[in-house]
Amino acid sequence: MSDTPTGPDRGATFYHGTRADLTPGDLLAAGWTSNYGTEKPLSWIYFSAALESAIWGCELAVGDGRERIYIVEPTGNWFDDPNLTDKKFPGNPTRSYRSRSPLRIVGEVERWTPHAPEVLAAMKANLDRLRDEGAEILD
Repeated sequence: MSDTPTGPDRGATFYHGTRADLTPGDLLAAGWTSNYGTEKPLSWIYFSAALESAIWGCELAVGDGRERIYIVEPTGNWFDDPNLTDKKFPGNPTRSYRSRSPLRIVGEVERWTPHAPEVLAAMKANLDRLRDEGAEILD
């Protein structure tokens, strides 16, 4: 039996988008509130092997900090994110995952292309509508 963490896309580069100011070696862990302003602490930490998903993550994160995309390394096993794979994108084309174990920051993506302002505004409006309807965005 191996102690090496396993999960989908093993060996890929993984990303986490946020507004938190962190440095290589820091750990991102479950137990904190979501980037998206939910009140309850999350029991999972979310990440992706697709840069596009991390761009959405940092652009939609609440707060005044600079949008950041960190390159992360799972420290434990990880799984497909059912918030997307079961509900919106069967087969996981967004390459979105979650883990109960921390993610270690190993670097930061310095340059990336943000979404057009009107695309970002439409996504935020859709998320607001879902919240108003009582939808649980993350479990």
